[in-house]
Amino acid sequence: MPVVDGGLGDGAVEQTLRQVWPDDEVVVLNMQRLSVGASRLSWAIDVTVGGELRGLVLQRERRRGLGRGDMEHEAALLSSAATAGVPVPAVIAADSDGGPIGAGYLITARVDGETIPRRIVRDERFATARAGFARQCGEILGRIHSLPVGDLPDLPNPDPLDAVLEMLDGTGQSRPSFEVALRWLRENRPPQRSPTLVHGDFRNGNLIVDENGIVAVLDWELARLGNPIQDLGWLCARPWRWGQAAPVGGIGEIDELLDAYRPWNGDVDRTELRWWILYSSVSWGVMCLEQARVHLSGEHRSVGLAALGRLGTEMEYDVLRMVQYA
Repeated sequence: MPVVDGGLGDGAVEQTLRQVWPDDEVVVLNMQRLSVGASRLSWAIDVTVGGELRGLVLQRERRRGLGRGDMEHEAALLSSAATAGVPVPAVIAADSDGGPIGAGYLITARVDGETIPRRIVRDERFATARAGFARQCGEILGRIHSLPVGDLPDLPNPDPLDAVLEMLDGTGQSRPSFEVALRWLRENRPPQRSPTLVHGDFRNGNLIVDENGIVAVLDWELARLGNPIQDLGWLCARPWRWGQAAPVGGIGEIDELLDAYRPWNGDVDRTELRWWILYSSVSWGVMCLEQARVHLSGEHRSVGLAALGRLGTEMEYDVLRMVQYA
């Protein structure tokens, strides 16, 4: 009897998977709710298909209609990224309407490895992976940003500063530190680059790492078109260093990252990168405020969202420090 957690029945999953493998017997052996992700629910699933054991991961919207259309777009992005040599989980099924699952979902193959950053940056068994981490990130981002835009699904192309300001206004809070930083960013914009696919959340924590290196890039739900250096700045922002000094995910050095990235998209000026690092801290701080708003409004009660809201104040200190020395 399968173990079912989180309110999703194994029968709904079996019914969905039988549409993928109509000629094979499909049996769900186990479903375990994963304590990851603030915007989606996730399960690890063990299933036999024609007697062969497979490990899958199911991500589902928290309720029907939330983020409608994102799941199929994300599946299309994963498939495009795979053709470009980006390590991603193989797509099994995706549906924006949900069907038996009850809300939009994405099912992928399960990739073995570690995602918890504090283990990745500290455990001895990841020493080899850490040695090549920054260079591998540079190469993977180069591949992502080289994907032909015309081959991608329709994606938004928002002005990054307008998007953050709109989110800040939506929280109903006045945060002068973020407003000062946004004004500085607007007055000191770097040169424009041709828009590319931007992952939107490429960082230590959304990467599966094994003893040899990065084996999968996860969480494409924020993907959009935009300036590609945005992804590099996000990767190097202080929140994703996990208490370590090294600027690239708490592991590697910027020179290693940029050297690996250069063959794909040319030189990246350090001033340009610093602008995007500051932008990332502002953006994350405002996102934290938005997570708190969702919790406090009762839209979705969650201790995790409340805890993220607390981090907004830490980011205010971070952005003021960066603006002071910019």
